[in-house]
Amino acid sequence: VILETGNYVPADVRLVGTANLKIEEASLTGESVPVTKHAGVLQDPDAEIGDRSNMAFMSTVVTYGRGRGVVIDTGMSTQIGRIAEMIQAQEEESTPLQHRLNQLGRMLGYATLVVCAIVFGVSVVRDTSVGTLVAAPLEYLATYEVHLLELFMVAVSLAIAAVPEGLPAVVTITLALGMQRMIERHVLIRRLPAVETLGSATTICSDKTGTLTQNEMMVVQVELDGETLHVEGEGYRPAGTFRRNGHTVDPREDEDLNLLLQVGLLASDAVLNAAEDEGRWDLAGDPTEGALVALAAKGGYVRNELEARHPRVAEIPFDSERKRMTTIHDVANGHGILDLSTSHLAYVKGAPDVILDLSDRYHHNGAPAPLTADVRERIVRANDQMAGQALRVLALAYKPLDAVPEKVDPDSVEKELVFVGLVGMRDPVRAEVGSAIETARKAGVRTVMITGDYKETAVAVAKELDLTRQGAKVLTGRDLNELSDDQLTHLAAETDVYARVSPEHKVRIVEALKRRGAIVAMTGDGVNDAPALKRSHIGVSMGITGTDVARETSDMVLTDDNYASIVAAIEEGRVIYDNIRKFVFYLLSCNVGEILIIFLAILAGLPAPLAPIHLLWLNLVTDGLPALALGLEKGEPDIMDRPPRSPDEPILTRDLWTLISVQAVIEMIVTVGAFVWALRTSGNDLVFARTVAFTTLVMAELVRAFTARSERYSLWAVGPLSNRWMIAATASSFVLLMLVLYVPFLQPVFNTTYLHADAWIVVTVLMLMPAIAAELAKLWMYRKPPGGGEDERSRPSVPAAGRAS
Repeated sequence: VILETGNYVPADVRLVGTANLKIEEASLTGESVPVTKHAGVLQDPDAEIGDRSNMAFMSTVVTYGRGRGVVIDTGMSTQIGRIAEMIQAQEEESTPLQHRLNQLGRMLGYATLVVCAIVFGVSVVRDTSVGTLVAAPLEYLATYEVHLLELFMVAVSLAIAAVPEGLPAVVTITLALGMQRMIERHVLIRRLPAVETLGSATTICSDKTGTLTQNEMMVVQVELDGETLHVEGEGYRPAGTFRRNGHTVDPREDEDLNLLLQVGLLASDAVLNAAEDEGRWDLAGDPTEGALVALAAKGGYVRNELEARHPRVAEIPFDSERKRMTTIHDVANGHGILDLSTSHLAYVKGAPDVILDLSDRYHHNGAPAPLTADVRERIVRANDQMAGQALRVLALAYKPLDAVPEKVDPDSVEKELVFVGLVGMRDPVRAEVGSAIETARKAGVRTVMITGDYKETAVAVAKELDLTRQGAKVLTGRDLNELSDDQLTHLAAETDVYARVSPEHKVRIVEALKRRGAIVAMTGDGVNDAPALKRSHIGVSMGITGTDVARETSDMVLTDDNYASIVAAIEEGRVIYDNIRKFVFYLLSCNVGEILIIFLAILAGLPAPLAPIHLLWLNLVTDGLPALALGLEKGEPDIMDRPPRSPDEPILTRDLWTLISVQAVIEMIVTVGAFVWALRTSGNDLVFARTVAFTTLVMAELVRAFTARSERYSLWAVGPLSNRWMIAATASSFVLLMLVLYVPFLQPVFNTTYLHADAWIVVTVLMLMPAIAAELAKLWMYRKPPGGGEDERSRPSVPAAGRAS
């Protein structure tokens, strides 16, 4: 196989010949810079993918140079094929929400059958003797056929009332609306249940390049004639600031800095162009050279203008063995800041140790000066200090030439150089990521870095972001190869950074965290990340730099490739899950109340207070609209200060079941009370009594819907009128109720009649009881203990204005 710049590698190839070959392997390894390849023998037989410099892998891209190789693997045997096989081997798992709703559905189904059978059986036994029913069942059925049909209809209606039919629709609508909100926060959801799964996340496994960092190499430090300058700015953006000892430096007025910028720009081939997205710049070329070009741009240099004054007339391309590159420029039109009587200048960049060995002078106070042993030692110390910060360090130098040599080669040009300075570059972290990690930490969500980059670089980034905990471990791919699954599961709790890992390692890490009970969100952008994305509870791919394979495998896509957007999505996921709990609580408390109303009336020997059509109306109309409005609640102010929910926690906790019981009992008391009062005052007018009971229950549920807007905060704390959708929902349900009560042709259909003023007074008083009981129950359940502190369930303080998410 012949490889040239721009080629896709067609198979896994063992290289037998190279010439300055560089291959972009980010999709496989996650490294942010192209890998230099050579046709040698590796001394380490167990080298990870990123360290196999004599191999070219299928689907990667040649960015520079050329090479030759022999094919050793094709199809599913290649590294990319092995990744495809891992993706196919993963099975879809149900989300925590799906699991909890399935549990709730089974429980409601069994409970409904039991309750309905009991109600029907009690009704039958109450109206006849057991002996008659057993001795002459056929005669009994013939005699009580109409009555039995009515009892059966009540039982079936009760079954319908017990099961919240609107729950699947409300859940789906709430998740869909949550997707819309997440789009505004740069998160695109590909699978609907993933919206809620984010709210359950306990661990974020994040890639480094492009997610925690900007994926744009940037020079952040310059060592120039014994002084350190710090460069501030954002990636490849031309705008930036140079500071020396805290003071701003103008590159145009600093001759030595001006020279360094000129050397870095002219000795590079990369080109920066403004992207279509406002504020972003695209790089064409090597990222390292892009950092030098961006550095010059921050100092006010434009490539076209500078090359017009100092055109390139010859060059010696970069060579991995020489570790340097040289360009020769015609400076006859003016030397700029260099006052040298030469017509040409050679600009050289490369590895610091190599450039230093080739230099016999250094640039000092605007002119070449002898490179003494003390100066050399100072430069070496500066290089070591920058390398210790995990910076990628390059040295810059120049050489005056009277003319272009007849033979432009390293032996004639790259010697007796004038050393200019060192530049330290890195892929800078995103400004907002540090605070986002802290927010996640407060929310009980742990962040783990998993990267294909080198250990030193990964550790430096983790320290800068304060990602690692005290005493946390750092594991490399080599370490993982030596660990069993059980050992890795044990160490997963103590490890915050994984470096130089392969696709198989990422899957093992996700599996180890899952075995420890974690709900894992895994980020990734490359093909190598796809198996782990699919194996995690929620796969998060990058929208800008991500590959199609990663996006298709993931559950959600970050449209800005930003870690902070994951934390924002977790917050939205928690809000959505809280809202789902709220309307499930509201619907079930209403439904349980309806069951108790019928059950108590039958046990007491009363007629059913609610007709079957009343139960259907309550379930489909009265309960549905407020429940949907509950799904649109804003997040409570402490939502990111709570720990993640346990994966085994049911959707309705013990506290919520307690509140459901309280609400159901109070609703039963007020509704049956209203029914009995109406029977006695109307001379046993069943239609009037059922209308009073129906109206009381409808109004009680509409008023109580406002108290269901928070499990712990009082109605006044959240603001009675702060949810305009709730106001609209309850107003709509009230209007529909009035139509049923007062439109003549609807009264026979719904078995209702007019209510006079006395009835409305009773209804108004009774309908407030469940809401008052709900507020008192919250106040009692989340009260402060006698010691003055707050227990696990204590009610939080009233939210400050404007703090709601």
